Amino acid sequence: MAAAFLGMAATFSQAQPAPEPTPLADLVTLQAELAQPSKPLTWVISGDSITQGAKWLGRERSYPELIQERVRWEMNRRRDFFVNSAISGEKTAGLRADFAWRVLRFHPDVVSIMIGMNDAVAGPAGRAAFEAELREMVRQVRVAGAIPLLHRTNPVDTDNPDTLTRTDLPAYNEIIAQVAGSTGTILIDHWTRWLEARPTVAGRREWLADPIHPNGAGHRQFAIEFFKAIGRYDSAAASTRP
Repeated sequence: MAAAFLGMAATFSQAQPAPEPTPLADLVTLQAELAQPSKPLTWVISGDSITQGAKWLGRERSYPELIQERVRWEMNRRRDFFVNSAISGEKTAGLRADFAWRVLRFHPDVVSIMIGMNDAVAGPAGRAAFEAELREMVRQVRVAGAIPLLHRTNPVDTDNPDTLTRTDLPAYNEIIAQVAGSTGTILIDHWTRWLEARPTVAGRREWLADPIHPNGAGHRQFAIEFFKAIGRYDSAAASTRP
């Protein structure tokens, strides 16, 4: 009986999934890749209208454009390839359903996702589905051999009635942080950064083009936080100058 139990225990142990990599492991891998300028990377950046950069920026550049400027020019990674596949109005279910077309077909090395602003409209009833979709996208990125990065969203103008449908946004941003932590995914925490740097609604309006969408200054803050998170921020760089 004891032998049979030990055999079962050994089988069970062998069947356990490998532990998820820690954020440090992903960060070390990404930094090692970035240290080799002659080895180009493919970056896919996706999400909703905030990432697409549609309508609200005028002549300013979106954070994916600023990231590309820094990586391909200032960091001299000229053969790196960037794709911005974000779509205005997108939610996690839509992006996940279209993941093969908008992300995986490019055989990415790095996949950056900022999403949740529109999902939050579903309120508490939508939290479980949001988490499940987010986890599935992280899983697919890892299966494809790429490094996932998750972004928490920016806070909104909570004094404006146009944001009343997004009162559950703090809970959705907490889910993003929890998914990143439990899957060993690098997290770019815009939510915390904005609340610390602009604790009042009046202050946040300096980084917003409307009650929800960041303006050019807000997108520069996104880029700054992105490079801080991956250890490549340079306060003297033109692309990430506030």
